[in-house]
Amino acid sequence: MSDFRFPSRVEKLRQRLAKDELDAIFISNGENRRYVSGFVSSAGYLLVTQSDAIICTDFRYTELAEQQAPGWRIDRIGGPSDWLAKLVKEFDIKTLGFESDDMTVSTLERFKKALKENDANPELKPTSGIGVDLRAYKDADELELLQRAIDIGDQAFEETASQLEVGITEKEAAWIFEKAVRERGAESISFETIVAIGPNAARPHHATSDSKLVEGQTIVFDCGARYQGYCSDLTRTVVLGEADDEVKRVYDIVLTAQLAAIDMVTAGMTGEECDAIARKIITEAGHENDFGHSLGHGLGLEVHENPGVGPNAKGKLENGMPFTIEPGIYIPGWGGVRIEDVVVLENDKARVLSHAAKMKF
Repeated sequence: MSDFRFPSRVEKLRQRLAKDELDAIFISNGENRRYVSGFVSSAGYLLVTQSDAIICTDFRYTELAEQQAPGWRIDRIGGPSDWLAKLVKEFDIKTLGFESDDMTVSTLERFKKALKENDANPELKPTSGIGVDLRAYKDADELELLQRAIDIGDQAFEETASQLEVGITEKEAAWIFEKAVRERGAESISFETIVAIGPNAARPHHATSDSKLVEGQTIVFDCGARYQGYCSDLTRTVVLGEADDEVKRVYDIVLTAQLAAIDMVTAGMTGEECDAIARKIITEAGHENDFGHSLGHGLGLEVHENPGVGPNAKGKLENGMPFTIEPGIYIPGWGGVRIEDVVVLENDKARVLSHAAKMKF
């Protein structure tokens, strides 16, 4: 096991195979491939059994795979799809799991046809969520990369906020952030930056536009940075000039709800129970129908990962899981307020990883 770059991840995957009674799993999802092996590319598959671990990729990536994924056997593939059948026979695989959340119907049919034509007849079992279940828990190295992504995003946001002024457009504000992220060493933004002024802010996923910033209206800024694959996610609501009493009232409700959820969430709670902490405060303030999305989500190699933190999230929040806490209130024709931080559960409590400044009145 020690030959692998991530031995504990391979071992956890093998434990899951045993639990699910699979001889092997065929991994097609790019993030799961990266997580388990360390191999980063636009093409390739993993085949993992209890005793063997193979990366299957084409000639463009075989050398890279050898560098990134020590301990793995590298098989060069290309042309006909008979290579999977050869592996099934080589390892005498009777039950083969595949990622049903990722593999298209046409790709699955192509592999089925190739297996049949080459007299390989494993029982193909669809699996769901194995990779994202494992990825919900972050080890120390992952948390370090995630914290670096968060720090870059925080700093880039604060630089952007200091440059916001009346008359610039949402798109121009988003571009200031994106440049700041790149200048700090991130590989990219982690998703399309959302900047939403006034009534636009009533839409949680507003498409950043040419609307110009004005004084007195809420500006919701939802942004993130990607660093060595790991994604940050931050939302702040700001106002240019003086905020009126209504802005202050709504902002205070959202901030109170967010801080309560951060303070009261504990390991062992379900995502539903955490969501209910913030939702109760917003509901009692008269805005039950103005908070229409989940309180949060896990994040890591993807912006949205397990665990879920929402009204129907039955899974438990456990130590080692990072996730967002981002309540909001959205009022059509007026605007919106959302405040989002990333936390990680440690010693049964939430430790806040986001440090960008919040509005003060």
